[in-house]
Amino acid sequence: MKINLGFSPCPNDCFIFDALVHKRIDTEGLEFVVTMADVEELNRRAFSGSIDVTKLSYHALAYLTQEYVLLGSGSALGFGVGPLLISARPIADPTHSVPKLRIAIPGKYTTANFLFSLAFPGAQKKTEMLFSEIETSVLNGSMDAGLIIHENRFTYKDRGLHKVIDLGEFWEDMAHAPIPLGGIVMKRGFSVSTQVQVERLIRKSVEYAFANPDASRNFVRTNAQEMSEEVMQKHIQLYVNDYSVDLGHVGRAAVKLLFDKSKELGLVEGMHEDIFILRN
Repeated sequence: MKINLGFSPCPNDCFIFDALVHKRIDTEGLEFVVTMADVEELNRRAFSGSIDVTKLSYHALAYLTQEYVLLGSGSALGFGVGPLLISARPIADPTHSVPKLRIAIPGKYTTANFLFSLAFPGAQKKTEMLFSEIETSVLNGSMDAGLIIHENRFTYKDRGLHKVIDLGEFWEDMAHAPIPLGGIVMKRGFSVSTQVQVERLIRKSVEYAFANPDASRNFVRTNAQEMSEEVMQKHIQLYVNDYSVDLGHVGRAAVKLLFDKSKELGLVEGMHEDIFILRN
C-alpha cells in the first residue's frame, strides 16, 4: 500500500522520519511517498485533503478533526519549546504596544499564531510569511515585530533582535501543561489497523533515531541548508523528546486543553469527539 507522507525539512522532522523513509526499519509492506514542505504548506495540503499522513500544526488540526485522526507518535510538544515574539528594538509594555504593531506570523493556522492570538487578542495587523523570512522583515522595518519558530529561536540574538515575549512560557504559566506545537495526523478513511500500523512505524522510527543518532545526520544536514551543526543539534534536542515517542496521558491532556481553548475562543466548531485512533 502506498501512503503519501508529509513532513517539514526541519531537523526535528528529518531526525524523526529518517529511519522510516530510508527503510532502516521494516515498513511492514507499506510504501511511503514523501512530500517535504514548510509546516504552513503542509497545513494547506491537509485542508485540501491531498495528503494521507502529515505533520500538522495542532491549531490547524482543531479545524480538521472530522477528516484526520491524531497519531500518538511523532509530535513536537514539550516545555520551553514555544514560539517567540521578537522586535528590532526593546518593547517596554507589550500588553499596550503589541496590538498596535505590524506583526509577521508564520501562518494563520500555526500553533504559534493561536498562542499569539491568545496572548494579544486585539492584535489585527498580521501578515503571513515563510517562517525563515520573518527575522529579515523585522530587521528591514517592513514589520514591527515577528513571531519566530523552529531554529530562529537560536539565532535571533545574533542578528541584534530582542525578545518581546516567550509564548511558550505564556502558555505554560496559564495552562501548567506542555505546549502542543505540531502532531502527526492520518486520514480517517484508512482502517484502524492501518492507522495503528503507521503510528507503530513512526514510533519505531523515532526510537531508532534515538538509539542511532548518527544515522540521520546526513539527511538532517542535507535539508538544513545553511544551518550550523550546533543549531541543528539544539533544534533536535529541543523538539524531539519522550512526547515524540508517545504523547502519553500528559501529552494527550495538553492537546485536549489546547482544543478546549480553541472552542472557548470561538475559533472552531463541530470538532470530532474522538481526536485519537479509535482502537477496538
